Amino acid sequence: MTLEQLRVFVAVAERQHVTQAARALNLAQSAVSHAINTLEDGCQIKLFSRVGRGIELTEAGRMFLDEARAVLARAASARLKLSEMGELKRGTLLLHASQTIASYWLPSRLKTFRMRYPLIGIHLAIGNTGEVARAVRDGLAEIGFIEGSVDDPDLISATVARDQLVLVVSPEHPWATGEAPDAAALLQADWVLREPGSGTRSETEAALDTLGAAPDRLRVAMELPSNEAMRAAVEADMGAAVMSASVAAPSLEAGLLARVPIALPERSFRVVHHRERTLSRSAEALLAMLAPA
Repeated sequence: MTLEQLRVFVAVAERQHVTQAARALNLAQSAVSHAINTLEDGCQIKLFSRVGRGIELTEAGRMFLDEARAVLARAASARLKLSEMGELKRGTLLLHASQTIASYWLPSRLKTFRMRYPLIGIHLAIGNTGEVARAVRDGLAEIGFIEGSVDDPDLISATVARDQLVLVVSPEHPWATGEAPDAAALLQADWVLREPGSGTRSETEAALDTLGAAPDRLRVAMELPSNEAMRAAVEADMGAAVMSASVAAPSLEAGLLARVPIALPERSFRVVHHRERTLSRSAEALLAMLAPA
């Protein structure tokens, strides 16, 4: 049973006439007769009775007519929805993003996207870099935003922004005087870090390692699951921390944190998607919007 057979059946049933149905469908009369015969043979039931030179619906045909109309209506609705999705008039965009990106970089971009495509729904989930990468790999998100890089052959990634890391302490901390600590001081200090799997955590360890402070020798006072908790802990003089300049900015301006004069590298904000999954039109539109001019 095909949609074309249903379309022919409904046309014939509504007109009770094969020739008129063929004319309305712009088909040969033989094609219409063949479609009806094939449908009846496939279902092993007669849908029309041949009465004289005309035809009439059988009881089965009358019952089937409502179902056929319903199926064709659903098919038309499905075609319309696909068309609207192609024209970005309908759809849902599933995103995952790391905490720093979701809180400080992504909102303004999503606002711009929403203004351009107001009928596209946006569902955003937040996790650390490792969780975001897993969500994209497992099909829970079309697009992910992470800090730094991810070593996963299933994912394609591209840089969409750069982020500056800063070393911060409380105003009461010895490093708040403005002198840069050496490697020995870095190893003797207490540290507040994000949880393992966080992009900020991996970038912090890599940066300190280049300064002579091996990650496995750091004195970790606290591991915290969010940027805001980490910032509050540093403000409370629980230890030093490396964080995004965007995260630290409000507390630096308020005098709740002090920046330590150590040159730290920039890091990449990257967008990732699965290598083998076809992106929706809405996901393609977002990627195009974020691409460098």
